[in-house]
Amino acid sequence: MTGELAKRSYVIGQTEISARPLAPALYLVATPIGNLADITLRALETLAAADIVACEDTRVSRVLLDRYGIRRRTSAYHEHNAGEAGPKLIAALLAGQSVALISDAGTPLISDPGYRLVGEALDQGIRVVPIPGPSAPLAALTASGLPSDAFLFAGFLPVKAGQRLTRLEALKQVPATLIFFESPRRLAETLGATVEALGGARRAAIGRELTKTFEEMRTGTLQSLADHYAATDTPKGEIVICVGPSEATADEPADIDRLLLSLADEMPASKAAAEAAKMTGGQKQALYRRLLELKDSGKNRDAGKDGDTGKDGDG
Repeated sequence: MTGELAKRSYVIGQTEISARPLAPALYLVATPIGNLADITLRALETLAAADIVACEDTRVSRVLLDRYGIRRRTSAYHEHNAGEAGPKLIAALLAGQSVALISDAGTPLISDPGYRLVGEALDQGIRVVPIPGPSAPLAALTASGLPSDAFLFAGFLPVKAGQRLTRLEALKQVPATLIFFESPRRLAETLGATVEALGGARRAAIGRELTKTFEEMRTGTLQSLADHYAATDTPKGEIVICVGPSEATADEPADIDRLLLSLADEMPASKAAAEAAKMTGGQKQALYRRLLELKDSGKNRDAGKDGDTGKDGDG
Protein backbone atom coordinates (compact mmCIF):
# COMPACT_ATOMS: atom_id res chain seq x y z
CA MET A 1 0.00 0.00 0.00
CA THR A 2 1.10 3.57 -0.62
CA GLY A 3 0.22 7.09 0.42
CA GLU A 4 -2.22 7.63 3.27
CA LEU A 5 -3.13 3.94 3.53
CA ALA A 6 0.51 3.03 4.13
CA LYS A 7 0.78 5.28 7.19
CA ARG A 8 1.39 3.43 10.43
CA SER A 9 0.12 5.99 12.90
CA TYR A 10 -2.77 6.85 15.16
CA VAL A 11 -4.34 10.14 16.20
CA ILE A 12 -5.18 11.33 19.70
CA GLY A 13 -6.99 14.65 19.68
CA GLN A 14 -5.15 16.67 17.03
CA THR A 15 -1.85 14.84 17.42
CA GLU A 16 -0.72 12.19 14.97
CA ILE A 17 1.63 9.66 16.54
CA SER A 18 3.82 7.29 14.53
CA ALA A 19 3.57 3.64 15.53
CA ARG A 20 6.78 1.79 16.21
CA PRO A 21 7.53 -1.32 14.13
CA LEU A 22 5.75 -4.46 15.29
CA ALA A 23 7.45 -7.86 15.51
CA PRO A 24 5.75 -10.71 13.62
CA ALA A 25 3.17 -12.29 15.95
CA LEU A 26 -0.54 -12.77 16.55
CA TYR A 27 -1.69 -9.92 18.80
CA LEU A 28 -4.95 -10.31 20.76
CA VAL A 29 -6.11 -6.74 21.22
CA ALA A 30 -8.87 -5.81 23.68
CA THR A 31 -11.15 -3.03 22.41
CA PRO A 32 -13.81 -0.89 24.15
CA ILE A 33 -17.08 -2.53 25.18
CA GLY A 34 -18.98 0.71 24.60
CA ASN A 35 -17.09 3.90 25.37
CA LEU A 36 -14.48 4.36 22.65
CA ALA A 37 -12.27 6.27 25.10
CA ASP A 38 -11.60 2.99 26.93
CA ILE A 39 -8.80 2.02 24.54
CA THR A 40 -5.22 1.68 25.73
CA LEU A 41 -2.28 3.45 24.13
CA ARG A 42 -0.63 0.09 23.54
CA ALA A 43 -3.75 -1.19 21.76
CA LEU A 44 -3.79 1.87 19.47
CA GLU A 45 -0.13 1.48 18.60
CA THR A 46 -0.57 -2.25 17.93
CA LEU A 47 -3.55 -1.69 15.63
CA ALA A 48 -1.72 1.08 13.78
CA ALA A 49 1.44 -0.98 13.29
CA ALA A 50 -0.04 -4.39 12.42
CA ASP A 51 0.17 -5.62 8.84
CA ILE A 52 -3.34 -7.07 9.13
CA VAL A 53 -6.18 -6.24 11.52
CA ALA A 54 -8.53 -9.25 11.74
CA CYS A 55 -12.02 -8.15 12.83
CA GLU A 56 -15.16 -9.97 13.89
CA ASP A 57 -17.11 -7.40 11.85
CA THR A 58 -15.05 -4.97 9.75
CA ARG A 59 -17.87 -2.39 9.74
CA VAL A 60 -18.04 -2.30 13.54
CA SER A 61 -14.26 -2.14 13.89
CA ARG A 62 -13.97 0.61 11.28
CA VAL A 63 -15.81 2.97 13.66
CA LEU A 64 -13.04 2.51 16.24
CA LEU A 65 -10.22 2.68 13.72
CA ASP A 66 -11.59 5.84 12.13
CA ARG A 67 -12.00 7.47 15.56
CA TYR A 68 -8.24 7.20 16.07
CA GLY A 69 -7.12 7.79 12.49
CA ILE A 70 -5.85 4.23 11.97
CA ARG A 71 -5.61 3.27 8.31
CA ARG A 72 -4.74 -0.40 8.28
CA ARG A 73 -5.79 -3.30 6.13
CA THR A 74 -8.71 -5.16 7.75
CA SER A 75 -9.77 -8.74 7.26
CA ALA A 76 -12.97 -10.43 8.46
CA TYR A 77 -12.51 -13.28 10.92
CA HIS A 78 -15.62 -14.66 12.66
CA GLU A 79 -17.21 -17.97 13.59
CA HIS A 80 -18.84 -18.40 10.17
CA ASN A 81 -15.69 -17.94 8.07
CA ALA A 82 -13.02 -19.22 10.48
CA GLY A 83 -12.43 -22.34 8.41
CA GLU A 84 -11.47 -20.25 5.39
CA ALA A 85 -10.06 -17.09 6.96
CA GLY A 86 -8.03 -18.80 9.68
CA PRO A 87 -5.56 -20.58 7.36
CA LYS A 88 -4.98 -17.33 5.44
CA LEU A 89 -4.08 -15.51 8.64
CA ILE A 90 -1.78 -18.35 9.69
CA ALA A 91 -0.08 -18.20 6.29
CA ALA A 92 0.46 -14.47 6.69
CA LEU A 93 1.96 -15.02 10.12
CA LEU A 94 4.26 -17.76 8.86
CA ALA A 95 5.37 -15.37 6.13
CA GLY A 96 6.57 -12.94 8.79
CA GLN A 97 3.62 -10.57 8.98
CA SER A 98 1.95 -9.25 12.13
CA VAL A 99 -1.76 -9.82 12.73
CA ALA A 100 -3.89 -7.99 15.30
CA LEU A 101 -7.09 -9.84 16.23
CA ILE A 102 -10.00 -7.84 17.61
CA SER A 103 -13.64 -8.63 18.34
CA ASP A 104 -16.61 -6.28 18.10
CA ALA A 105 -16.13 -5.37 21.76
CA GLY A 106 -13.98 -6.41 24.70
CA THR A 107 -11.26 -9.02 24.91
CA PRO A 108 -10.93 -11.48 22.00
CA LEU A 109 -11.84 -15.13 22.70
CA ILE A 110 -14.11 -14.23 25.68
CA SER A 111 -17.35 -15.53 24.15
CA ASP A 112 -15.91 -14.31 20.85
CA PRO A 113 -14.07 -15.94 17.92
CA GLY A 114 -10.36 -16.71 18.07
CA TYR A 115 -9.84 -19.87 20.11
CA ARG A 116 -9.07 -22.05 17.09
CA LEU A 117 -6.82 -19.41 15.54
CA VAL A 118 -4.74 -19.07 18.70
CA GLY A 119 -4.46 -22.84 19.02
CA GLU A 120 -3.28 -23.20 15.42
CA ALA A 121 -0.80 -20.35 15.83
CA LEU A 122 0.73 -21.97 18.90
CA ASP A 123 0.90 -25.34 17.12
CA GLN A 124 2.83 -23.62 14.31
CA GLY A 125 5.27 -22.03 16.75
CA ILE A 126 3.88 -18.55 16.16
CA ARG A 127 4.19 -16.08 19.02
CA VAL A 128 0.86 -15.01 20.56
CA VAL A 129 0.81 -11.69 22.42
CA PRO A 130 -2.11 -10.51 24.60
CA ILE A 131 -2.82 -6.76 24.62
CA PRO A 132 -5.13 -6.51 27.66
CA GLY A 133 -7.90 -4.00 28.17
CA PRO A 134 -11.69 -3.79 28.52
CA SER A 135 -13.70 -6.87 29.49
CA ALA A 136 -17.43 -6.87 30.22
CA PRO A 137 -17.33 -9.76 32.74
CA LEU A 138 -14.64 -8.04 34.81
CA ALA A 139 -16.34 -4.65 34.59
CA ALA A 140 -19.58 -6.16 35.90
CA LEU A 141 -17.84 -8.18 38.61
CA THR A 142 -15.95 -5.23 40.05
CA ALA A 143 -19.10 -3.10 40.23
CA SER A 144 -21.40 -5.85 41.51
CA GLY A 145 -20.36 -5.85 45.16
CA LEU A 146 -20.07 -9.64 45.01
CA PRO A 147 -16.99 -11.67 46.08
CA SER A 148 -14.24 -11.24 43.49
CA ASP A 149 -11.51 -13.45 44.96
CA ALA A 150 -12.89 -16.41 43.00
CA PHE A 151 -15.21 -16.24 39.99
CA LEU A 152 -16.31 -18.36 37.04
CA PHE A 153 -17.22 -16.86 33.69
CA ALA A 154 -19.74 -19.25 32.12
CA GLY A 155 -20.56 -17.35 28.92
CA PHE A 156 -24.07 -17.68 27.53
CA LEU A 157 -26.42 -20.23 29.09
CA PRO A 158 -28.23 -22.65 26.74
CA VAL A 159 -31.38 -21.27 25.13
CA LYS A 160 -33.50 -24.40 25.73
CA ALA A 161 -35.07 -24.46 29.18
CA GLY A 162 -34.10 -28.02 30.08
CA GLN A 163 -30.49 -27.62 29.02
CA ARG A 164 -30.30 -24.29 30.84
CA LEU A 165 -31.48 -25.84 34.12
CA THR A 166 -29.03 -28.72 33.71
CA ARG A 167 -26.17 -26.28 33.22
CA LEU A 168 -27.19 -24.21 36.24
CA GLU A 169 -27.50 -27.33 38.41
CA ALA A 170 -23.95 -28.28 37.41
CA LEU A 171 -22.75 -24.85 38.59
CA LYS A 172 -24.73 -24.86 41.84
CA GLN A 173 -21.89 -26.00 44.10
CA VAL A 174 -19.13 -23.90 42.52
CA PRO A 175 -17.63 -21.87 45.40
CA ALA A 176 -17.29 -18.69 43.37
CA THR A 177 -19.23 -15.79 41.88
CA LEU A 178 -20.84 -16.91 38.61
CA ILE A 179 -20.85 -14.58 35.59
CA PHE A 180 -23.06 -15.01 32.52
CA PHE A 181 -23.84 -13.13 29.33
CA GLU A 182 -27.50 -12.99 28.33
CA SER A 183 -29.76 -11.56 25.67
CA PRO A 184 -32.08 -8.84 27.06
CA ARG A 185 -35.12 -10.65 25.67
CA ARG A 186 -34.24 -13.80 27.63
CA LEU A 187 -33.19 -12.06 30.85
CA ALA A 188 -36.42 -12.52 32.80
CA GLU A 189 -36.68 -16.18 31.77
CA THR A 190 -33.06 -16.86 32.68
CA LEU A 191 -33.36 -15.18 36.07
CA GLY A 192 -36.39 -17.36 36.78
CA ALA A 193 -34.32 -20.42 35.94
CA THR A 194 -31.47 -19.31 38.21
CA VAL A 195 -33.92 -18.94 41.09
CA GLU A 196 -35.23 -22.45 40.43
CA ALA A 197 -31.78 -24.01 40.20
CA LEU A 198 -29.73 -21.94 42.67
CA GLY A 199 -32.33 -20.57 45.08
CA GLY A 200 -33.70 -17.07 45.32
CA ALA A 201 -31.68 -15.95 48.34
CA ARG A 202 -28.33 -15.61 46.58
CA ARG A 203 -26.99 -12.09 46.11
CA ALA A 204 -26.80 -11.08 42.46
CA ALA A 205 -26.28 -8.13 40.13
CA ILE A 206 -27.32 -7.22 36.60
CA GLY A 207 -24.98 -5.06 34.54
CA ARG A 208 -26.57 -3.39 31.51
CA GLU A 209 -24.99 -1.17 28.85
CA LEU A 210 -21.71 -1.05 30.77
CA THR A 211 -19.50 1.98 29.94
CA LYS A 212 -22.27 3.42 27.73
CA THR A 213 -24.58 6.40 28.23
CA PHE A 214 -27.38 4.42 29.88
CA GLU A 215 -25.15 2.20 32.04
CA GLU A 216 -26.99 0.47 34.88
CA MET A 217 -26.02 -1.84 37.74
CA ARG A 218 -28.97 -3.32 39.61
CA THR A 219 -28.27 -5.44 42.71
CA GLY A 220 -30.35 -7.55 45.09
CA THR A 221 -31.27 -11.16 45.68
CA LEU A 222 -31.86 -13.41 42.71
CA GLN A 223 -35.55 -13.52 43.62
CA SER A 224 -35.91 -9.74 43.78
CA LEU A 225 -34.13 -9.29 40.45
CA ALA A 226 -36.23 -12.04 38.83
CA ASP A 227 -39.40 -10.36 40.11
CA HIS A 228 -38.28 -6.95 38.84
CA TYR A 229 -37.46 -8.04 35.29
CA ALA A 230 -40.57 -10.25 35.09
CA ALA A 231 -42.70 -7.19 35.81
CA THR A 232 -40.97 -4.68 33.52
CA ASP A 233 -40.59 -4.27 29.78
CA THR A 234 -37.72 -6.06 28.05
CA PRO A 235 -34.55 -4.08 28.80
CA LYS A 236 -32.31 -2.79 26.04
CA GLY A 237 -28.59 -3.32 25.56
CA GLU A 238 -25.91 -5.82 26.49
CA ILE A 239 -26.50 -7.79 29.70
CA VAL A 240 -24.10 -9.34 32.22
CA ILE A 241 -25.47 -11.43 35.11
CA CYS A 242 -23.40 -11.93 38.27
CA VAL A 243 -24.53 -14.43 40.91
CA GLY A 244 -22.77 -14.66 44.26
CA PRO A 245 -21.65 -18.01 45.73
CA SER A 246 -23.99 -19.91 48.04
CA GLU A 247 -23.62 -19.13 51.72
CA ALA A 248 -23.03 -21.75 54.42
CA THR A 249 -26.30 -22.88 55.99
CA ALA A 250 -27.06 -24.23 59.43
CA ASP A 251 -28.17 -27.63 58.13
CA GLU A 252 -24.71 -28.44 56.69
CA PRO A 253 -22.49 -28.62 59.82
CA ALA A 254 -21.07 -32.04 59.04
CA ASP A 255 -19.95 -30.97 55.56
CA ILE A 256 -18.37 -27.80 56.91
CA ASP A 257 -16.59 -29.72 59.67
CA ARG A 258 -15.10 -32.10 57.11
CA LEU A 259 -14.00 -29.16 54.96
CA LEU A 260 -12.33 -27.42 57.93
CA LEU A 261 -10.46 -30.54 59.02
CA SER A 262 -9.36 -31.27 55.46
CA LEU A 263 -7.98 -27.75 55.02
CA ALA A 264 -6.32 -27.84 58.45
CA ASP A 265 -4.32 -30.89 57.35
CA GLU A 266 -2.65 -28.71 54.71
CA MET A 267 -2.32 -25.26 56.34
CA PRO A 268 -2.45 -23.38 59.66
CA ALA A 269 -5.82 -23.08 61.39
CA SER A 270 -6.23 -19.36 60.67
CA LYS A 271 -5.58 -19.83 56.96
CA ALA A 272 -7.82 -22.91 56.85
CA ALA A 273 -10.67 -20.86 58.34
CA ALA A 274 -10.06 -18.08 55.81
CA GLU A 275 -10.13 -20.53 52.90
CA ALA A 276 -13.30 -22.17 54.24
CA ALA A 277 -14.91 -18.73 54.51
CA LYS A 278 -14.12 -18.04 50.85
CA MET A 279 -15.51 -21.40 49.76
CA THR A 280 -18.70 -21.36 51.84
CA GLY A 281 -19.49 -17.70 52.35
CA GLY A 282 -19.34 -18.20 56.12
CA GLN A 283 -17.70 -15.95 58.71
CA LYS A 284 -13.97 -16.53 59.16
CA GLN A 285 -14.07 -15.95 62.93
CA ALA A 286 -16.91 -18.42 63.48
CA LEU A 287 -15.23 -21.04 61.29
CA TYR A 288 -11.93 -20.52 63.13
CA ARG A 289 -13.63 -21.11 66.51
CA ARG A 290 -15.34 -24.20 65.15
CA LEU A 291 -12.02 -25.58 63.87
CA LEU A 292 -10.41 -25.09 67.28
CA GLU A 293 -13.34 -26.96 68.84
CA LEU A 294 -12.89 -29.81 66.40
CA LYS A 295 -9.16 -29.98 67.10
CA ASP A 296 -9.72 -29.93 70.88
CA SER A 297 -12.31 -32.69 70.69
CA GLY A 298 -9.94 -34.69 68.54
CA LYS A 299 -7.13 -34.29 71.09
CA ASN A 300 -9.45 -35.41 73.89
CA ARG A 301 -10.42 -38.51 71.98
CA ASP A 302 -6.77 -39.31 71.32
CA ALA A 303 -5.92 -38.78 75.01
CA GLY A 304 -8.69 -41.15 75.99
CA LYS A 305 -7.32 -43.80 73.67
CA ASP A 306 -3.79 -43.39 75.08
CA GLY A 307 -5.05 -43.79 78.66
CA ASP A 308 -6.98 -46.96 77.84
CA THR A 309 -4.61 -49.94 78.22
CA GLY A 310 -7.26 -52.33 77.09
CA LYS A 311 -5.75 -54.93 79.47
CA ASP A 312 -7.49 -58.20 80.25
CA GLY A 313 -5.19 -59.14 83.10
CA ASP A 314 -1.56 -58.23 83.04
CA GLY A 315 -1.11 -57.92 86.75
